Amino acid sequence: MIIDINLKKEIDLSYQVTIDTLPELSFDTKVAIVTNPTVSALHLEYLLSKIKAKEIHVITVPDGEEYKNWQSIEMILEGMFEARFNRNSLLIAFGGGVIGDMTGFAASIYQRGIDFVQIPTTLLAQVDASVGGKTGFNNKYGKNLVGAFHQPQAVYADAHFLKTLPKREFAAGVAEVIKMAVCFDADFFAWLEEADLSDEKQLSDAVAKSVQTKAWVVAQDEKERGLRAALNYGHTFGHVIENETNYTGFLHGEAVAIGMMMANDTAVELGWMSDEEATRVKALLERYELPTTYEIKDVDSFYETFYLDKKSADSAITFIIPKSLGDVEITDEIDESIIKKVLKQYAVN
Repeated sequence: MIIDINLKKEIDLSYQVTIDTLPELSFDTKVAIVTNPTVSALHLEYLLSKIKAKEIHVITVPDGEEYKNWQSIEMILEGMFEARFNRNSLLIAFGGGVIGDMTGFAASIYQRGIDFVQIPTTLLAQVDASVGGKTGFNNKYGKNLVGAFHQPQAVYADAHFLKTLPKREFAAGVAEVIKMAVCFDADFFAWLEEADLSDEKQLSDAVAKSVQTKAWVVAQDEKERGLRAALNYGHTFGHVIENETNYTGFLHGEAVAIGMMMANDTAVELGWMSDEEATRVKALLERYELPTTYEIKDVDSFYETFYLDKKSADSAITFIIPKSLGDVEITDEIDESIIKKVLKQYAVN
């Protein structure tokens, strides 16, 4: 006997990204703001002045990618249990990509799923990490290998929070903006070459363009089964770098910048991207003092770590390699010898 369980249904998971001054927010439920000590000290008072709710709780987890782990998730969950949250309660992710990813994941599993809102405080989170519903945490095997797709109810990107960003954090966000342009929009890349992102208007335009680009991609491929994987340009290499340095040597955007260089070197080796285009990308990254080099101690070990990447399947490693500015290829057919030839350019002599 075969019994069909018919679960075919349409669920509207649409939401809005507001790129403007944070509006007054009112919630008819319990709310927990998940943040870290750095963001809390700088901006929590400002956020609290904008929120009204039945109850407002603050859950503070340690600051840094090295704390993007199960222990921090448990801290968030325990805070909700102790405050007697229910399925109508709400989480607010108030921080960078690490806070957003962990808060979203905690929301996805608390009582089998509750709502959350993203209020990103870093450029990287505003242009990329807060949009698209990817949530999760790191473990000893790699980055974001445990997680879920759980879309936020809304995203509020307020430039007020970017004013206190350290120079490195700002540059790390710029790396993700450049990534968007290289992947999908050659005209946007050319605009970035001329733009001054220290100018508030031009920065706002860059954030808006990046979010529009990601929204277009996510709308076509929410669960990353095709096109959305292109947004991982630079990440396949970058995640290995983060893993090797225990998430303490580089900011995420910095590791992605190096990963973009490695992907571009692969593209040039394949005859896809021109030397001139690769040089333009390098020049733009270096303008924001992003790292473009890395010393690989063991090429074979570095290569083996690729197999832990979420995009890879069985014995095939998936790479996102530019074909030219504004166009990338998602492929699992690049010969190992090609990749190792590129990696050897970064190897310690």
